[in-house]
Amino acid sequence: MIEESKIRFIGVVERAGEEAKIRVFPEFCDGLKGVESFSHLIVLYWIHLRDSEEDRRTLLVYPKRRKVNVLTGVFACRSPSRPNPIGLCVVELVKREGCTLTVKGLDAIENSPIIDVKPYIPQIDAVQNARFPEWAHEQRS
Repeated sequence: MIEESKIRFIGVVERAGEEAKIRVFPEFCDGLKGVESFSHLIVLYWIHLRDSEEDRRTLLVYPKRRKVNVLTGVFACRSPSRPNPIGLCVVELVKREGCTLTVKGLDAIENSPIIDVKPYIPQIDAVQNARFPEWAHEQRS
């Protein structure tokens, strides 16, 4: 059984905000060929500011931005504190310029290392009639 492995970061968030910029490192830039054919992408990133032993040991949290406080396991919510601080976000691709992607909807912050970029394909990635708990429906204002 493999307990540890090595992740190669393929890029970095250069600018966060409404229109974020992701710079893919030159050695991985060829992997972007054809990406501009997609309106949306899935971005996996490293939540580097939560990469501490304390955060990695966190298994129970109260999810933020919810009207109800429900103690929840990190695998049942989107908490940034988790054994492997990996973030996932579906973004709209605004444009590609060389090795740089301009995207909307990225929830990573500046300098977050990028783990991977995948195309969003509705027939594969959207699940009809998905079930989730009542607390996840309601957000605080």
